[in-house]
Amino acid sequence: MTQNTRSAPLTGVKVLEVASWVFVPSATVVLAEWGADVIKVENPNGGDPQRGLVSSGFVPSGGSVNHLFEIPNRGKRSVAIDFKHPEGRDLVLRLAAACDVFATNLLPSQRASLRLDYCDIEEVNPRVVYAIGSGVGDTGPEAGRGGFDLSTYWARALAHSATPPNAPFPVNMPAAAFGDLGAGLALAGGVALALYQRERTGTSVLVDNSLVGMAAWASAMNVVGAALSGLEPRAQWEHAAPPNPLVNYYRTSDGRFIHLNMMQADRWWPDLTRAIGRPELENDPRWVDRPRTEPAREIVQLLDEIFASRTIDEWCEALASLSGGAVWERVRTAPEIVNDQQLRENGIIHDVVSNDVTYPLVGAPVQLRGAVPERGQAAPALGEHTDDVLLELGLDMEEIIELKISGALL
Repeated sequence: MTQNTRSAPLTGVKVLEVASWVFVPSATVVLAEWGADVIKVENPNGGDPQRGLVSSGFVPSGGSVNHLFEIPNRGKRSVAIDFKHPEGRDLVLRLAAACDVFATNLLPSQRASLRLDYCDIEEVNPRVVYAIGSGVGDTGPEAGRGGFDLSTYWARALAHSATPPNAPFPVNMPAAAFGDLGAGLALAGGVALALYQRERTGTSVLVDNSLVGMAAWASAMNVVGAALSGLEPRAQWEHAAPPNPLVNYYRTSDGRFIHLNMMQADRWWPDLTRAIGRPELENDPRWVDRPRTEPAREIVQLLDEIFASRTIDEWCEALASLSGGAVWERVRTAPEIVNDQQLRENGIIHDVVSNDVTYPLVGAPVQLRGAVPERGQAAPALGEHTDDVLLELGLDMEEIIELKISGALL
């Protein structure tokens, strides 16, 4: 059925971002995809530290695209203002007075010293949505601490339960900005909720999210389970003896892996035996009338042998005969994900052209059916839109030049 195409849902909403790194910028980039005009305030002396990760070795030096900066900053406008400069701070306040959302990851002490805290922004904009992204929350005994997701999100709450019992060290986070991007998406949802509340009440709203809070949410099953049982839950189990042999990884003949996730083993066992070409196993006397979880080692050993007999592509073709309710996946590499037709068809992975270079980006997974996300734009250069934004604010070029001479602007 053809659906009417609607504009992005946040068209007309203006967001002022005074933040760096990934967590809060990833929240505002989601708002930008949903149609908001996001103005990124950056320090004239180098801008967001993410811009410099090429020189520090976190981005391949030979690459033409700093993807760590592009992902959380595409589609924004950059204004280079020194908000520690008195005239620069006044400009930030003028911009804040004209915005709908003020988003920041400044620590409480920084917001207080710069006089850019919630009360300061609310004074110039009584209807503002003030969004805070922090490491450990905005109140409590640790509120003054900074945070990065590798430590505050992963090491603090997730690494222990993700690490096999006999490993010499905790496992590292599986991807860069793994916690930041999830926390940013949640903060973007909180901002959308706050905008709705503001429209109902006409007053300002303070919304916050923290990396440690997101980690607690992500590990809630373990945290609550430990509280109830007094035991330390682990997500790891031995491959040869899982609780359910139909929830396990199996190696294929070409060294790749299939993951089965059939939680109701007895329900899916007959279908699986047919899909793998071994229908006689459905009523095998070794485990007929026994729960599939009981003779786990025998079944795993058998499935290991069967899956090792074909390539990953052959198994994907064979398992496609299962009904949609039987969940399984091939373990995909990053290049395979980039070219995943399903992700591209759903608009999650899309291509961007910048300086004659075409490269893929991953969009926000939350979409409104029929609405067109604002995609296709690259991240801005440092201070690229300073003049345009300040002219829109009502300044003239003579004033802008004087501010540049004073050091308040780039």
